[in-house]
Amino acid sequence: MGNKTVSKEKKGTRSGRIPTIICIVVTVIAAAGLVLGYVTGNILWAVTMLLPATVYQVIRTEGVSTRWASWVMLILLVATIVLVIFNVNYDLQQLFGQEEAYVAGHVVPLGDVKMVLPTVMAICAAILLVRTRGRFTRWLGIVIFVSSALIIYLIAPETIQYLLRLVSRQAI
Repeated sequence: MGNKTVSKEKKGTRSGRIPTIICIVVTVIAAAGLVLGYVTGNILWAVTMLLPATVYQVIRTEGVSTRWASWVMLILLVATIVLVIFNVNYDLQQLFGQEEAYVAGHVVPLGDVKMVLPTVMAICAAILLVRTRGRFTRWLGIVIFVSSALIIYLIAPETIQYLLRLVSRQAI
């Protein structure tokens, strides 16, 4: 009987009140970053304040495909932060000589690297939403997807329509 209590306590810390509080906090932080990014016109707010949600996503994921998607999102987010801080503008269309590329089985529009990285993050978040069973992992995936989409909107508003079409095709 004592073993059951211990296992319930362990399970409670993984799926109970603490993860709910953490998810609420990182959601509020990400939303504040998006608002500040929009108001100030500086996407650095949006990308840096998405970092807590992405780090917590990496901590929470357990499956093989979901774990790599989480790590890819974190790496891309850190790269985006570095690119924004150092104001790196590089057109990937010129590098690859094409307007789009296939990433993880999805077509990604090429353009400024600061726009492409959040697009790939949104694709990874969509993968998490489809492949994960955990409610907190899905919650974080939604936060990261919405934040990535709005970061893309802040950078290049015309690209958001393409991303929405991409996700609608994924859902069907």
